[in-house]
Formats: sequence, C-alpha cells, structure tokens
Amino acid sequence: MTYFLDEIRAGQSESSSHTVTERDVQLFGEATGDMNPIHFDEAAGRRSIFRGRVAHGALSIGFISALLGTKIPGEGSIFLSASIAFKTPVRIGDTVVTTATVREVVGREAIMDCVCMVEDRLVLESQARVLVPRRPTAKAADAPSAASA
Repeated sequence: MTYFLDEIRAGQSESSSHTVTERDVQLFGEATGDMNPIHFDEAAGRRSIFRGRVAHGALSIGFISALLGTKIPGEGSIFLSASIAFKTPVRIGDTVVTTATVREVVGREAIMDCVCMVEDRLVLESQARVLVPRRPTAKAADAPSAASA
C-alpha cells in the first residue's frame, strides 16, 4: 500500500513484524562490517551489559525503514532523518513488532512516531521524517517507461 500526500493524515498507523534469526544477524554484520563479538559470540555477550548475545541495534532501524518504504507512507517515500533511542536489546528468536504512526504532515513531509516492541517490552523509539510521494498525474502514469522505450 502507498499513502500519497493527498491522503496521509495524522493518526494513521501501520505495523509489521519480523522474527530475528541467526541468518539476519550474520547477513547484517557482513553487509555493514559490524562484526562486534557481542553479536556473534555468546561468551563475549555474557561479559557485556547485555548478559548474552544481542542483535545489532541498527537492524531494528532497518525494520522502521522497511515499514516506511513499503506500508506507510509506502512505495516512493524517502526516509529523510530520524531520532533514535534504544531501550532494550533484541535477541535472536525475538519477534520485533514495528509500528509507525503519522504524528503530523508538514508540507510534503510526514513526521512519524515509530516504535519497535518485543512482546510488551519497548526496544526502540524513534521520530522519523519522511518525504511523502505525490499521487502520479494521469499524464505521468500514461508515459512509457524507459524500460519499455
């Protein structure tokens, strides 16, 4: 779904969920280069303040990005910025429920209140700014794409 600028309103909300796997942590570490042992070595994790292995905090930010880019506002939106507060760690096997709620619309930007939860535990809270797509005009929708030209 995509909410276009003419239809997005304060209070609208969407959610998604993802269960974090060993593969998620491995791929995220490889993609970003963050191979911190607290993500990969249980003994190192136990020595940390987390008392065990944890998923990368930025993985939860990725869940917010995915929600903003696919559900609200959706396809064509641009994630501009975010303030982020990590509250509690995510562990392998946790199901993270990510919710984004429109706080306000200012010009072409939506200010979104975002949270990631594991059961009743707040993992992350964020306020994100997102450029909301405009509804395509009939003229633009009818134009041939570069791929078909």
